[in-house]
Amino acid sequence: MNEDGRFAGVDWASEEHAVCVNDAYGRIVEGRRYRHDERGIRTLCARLIELGVTLVAIERPDGLLIERLLDAGLSVIAIHPNQVAAMRPRFTAAGGKSDSFDAFVLAELARTDSHRFGILVPDSDQTKALRALCRAREDLVAHRVALANELRAQLQCFWPGATHVFADIDSPIALAFLRRYPSPVDARGLGEQRLARFLARHAYSGRRTPSELLGRLRAAACGRAEQLECEARRVIVLAIVAALEPVIAKIRELTSEIRGGLAEHPDGPTFRSLFIDPKSAVCAASMLSEIGDCRERYPTKTTLAADGGQAPVAVESGKSKRARFRWACDHRLRAAIATMADTSRHHNPWAADIYTRARARGCSHQHAIRILGRAWCGVIWRIWQDHDVYDPDRHTARQRLTATT
Repeated sequence: MNEDGRFAGVDWASEEHAVCVNDAYGRIVEGRRYRHDERGIRTLCARLIELGVTLVAIERPDGLLIERLLDAGLSVIAIHPNQVAAMRPRFTAAGGKSDSFDAFVLAELARTDSHRFGILVPDSDQTKALRALCRAREDLVAHRVALANELRAQLQCFWPGATHVFADIDSPIALAFLRRYPSPVDARGLGEQRLARFLARHAYSGRRTPSELLGRLRAAACGRAEQLECEARRVIVLAIVAALEPVIAKIRELTSEIRGGLAEHPDGPTFRSLFIDPKSAVCAASMLSEIGDCRERYPTKTTLAADGGQAPVAVESGKSKRARFRWACDHRLRAAIATMADTSRHHNPWAADIYTRARARGCSHQHAIRILGRAWCGVIWRIWQDHDVYDPDRHTARQRLTATT
């Protein structure tokens, strides 16, 4: 227990924050609420400094409030909500919960268990900018997928053939086709010559001939929508296409920005070296931005594997021992590491060997990818700590495997 200074717990909320300040003996010095506006945040930071608070505990690792607390010179620790929930019975047996009580629990954890949590260290401006771009692109991709699914569902109701002409319903050529031919009525006079002119006008680079594409359109089941329903669904298709096109354009813009940000980042070469395909820049940037550039955040490869969701959670009771899927982790980092691991098994013999052996033991594809991802975390952590790049010729485990085959 730290016997110097005072400790604050902040129960974060979108409109109002509950704050509790305890002294070194656990006595409540002050409990107040502050609005989540400029005046409220300024008052909160000034009051914590005035009370001599040495450590602030909060349930999230990033966000505007955390940035402002750090800018004010306060030390901040992030405590997972699951840990806060587990600590409530330590202070009450009634099972009650309130924002003020959670703020008190956070302040007590800061007072008694601060050695169990790492002090938040802000990333560089470059890293935060790259993180914002990657997360914004991820959100736009989710919107694109949702709109594409809705477009496909609408077409399946009255014109299934339109979903089979091109491989991706949200590709530029497919959207151009649906903008020109949004219903079976609009495509009634569509023949090979007209389709060929349409493809040439839109610089279609696919390998299918107009006759093949037209065959796909005509081979599908015929819709049974009546006239009024067909007209209504035609309007819907045009609306979804109009919504999809700017989203896809903005995704391309953000992708370009991400590639530029990755190329200029000091750690860019480290994470780019893990990928062979230049198109994987977005995944490399996502991994970099989630890991960050503070080396103290992950003191060991084990902590990186755990936060990246690649290490299981051990559950033991008596003679029973089992491994459980890790839910509490950085989901974006887990997705990036899993993507990199899945890609690596196709060209890296060391990765392919780990994946194949895991599958031979009966592991599912996703489980085998996590096993491979955990192995990659050791490599990633080492080159990240050393500001180095991945070199297959210096990868000892890979060289041993290559020498025995």
